[in-house]
Amino acid sequence: MGNQIRTTMLLALMTVVMLFFGQILGGRQGMMLAFILAAGMNFFSYWYSDKIVLKIYRAEEVTSSSAPELYEIITGLVQRANLPMPKVYLIPQDSPNAFATGRNPEHAVVAVTEGLLRIMDRNEIAGVLAHELAHIKNRDILIGSIAATMAGAIMMLASMARWSAIFGMGRGDDDEGGGGIIGLIVMSVIAPAAAMLIQMAVSRSREYLADATGAGYAGGPEGLARALEKLGAHSRGAAMDANPATAHMFIVNPLTGSNLQRLFSTHPPIEERVARLRGASARPPESGTHGDRSDDENQQLRNGRNMWDRFT
Repeated sequence: MGNQIRTTMLLALMTVVMLFFGQILGGRQGMMLAFILAAGMNFFSYWYSDKIVLKIYRAEEVTSSSAPELYEIITGLVQRANLPMPKVYLIPQDSPNAFATGRNPEHAVVAVTEGLLRIMDRNEIAGVLAHELAHIKNRDILIGSIAATMAGAIMMLASMARWSAIFGMGRGDDDEGGGGIIGLIVMSVIAPAAAMLIQMAVSRSREYLADATGAGYAGGPEGLARALEKLGAHSRGAAMDANPATAHMFIVNPLTGSNLQRLFSTHPPIEERVARLRGASARPPESGTHGDRSDDENQQLRNGRNMWDRFT
């Protein structure tokens, strides 16, 4: 199943979850109120997220004169991707990472940390930038805003339901389709979990699509694969000074955490992303072999791709 189809199905599922749980938790009026509030907040975020996040990380805009090599790389990539030139920012942090933001390709921003430029070679930097441009091309910021709006509405309804249960304001079973006090308690726990899981699945699916699209812009997947390996090695060390609310924007999760936290990450495992990239690049069109790799290595790559396909 392609990532585009998978994303459409996940967003449709999110809509069903919102309508079903919203009817139980808040009735028709409560569901509409929560949706309007969530849409308003995410509309503001969609239009102004670039300015907010750049200010959070004290990012400074760079030009072709202040960062000529970086500008040269991204100029070549936007020509391949047929995109307008985004604004380019540098984040004053040693931890290597990058993100893209902006409401559409005409108002896009790509930001990289100083640490990323220090540890990566030209091909690896190109792979990272191509991945971020792919997010812009694929309208992932808009898709993420839609998913966040629906998830936010569900979580607001759950919060309303918990307060109603605490103060004994549960409605009767026949009142506007509400589920009564028992329904409020049960659904206020289940609904946010369901919304969060679907939202994370949407995010993971878009990361895979950006990897594949970006590899095409970069002229091959190896630069991005090597960059992801370096980013993964550094992410297991000291955490980046990052706001958790913006963690989903980065090419790799900037926060360190337990295995349970990684399980509920908005990013797929780096090992699986690298396996998919190298598996796709190493398959000759006619021979059916993977170059100089052993059969065991080839099987591991196939297993990695197949396993994550089942989960997302």
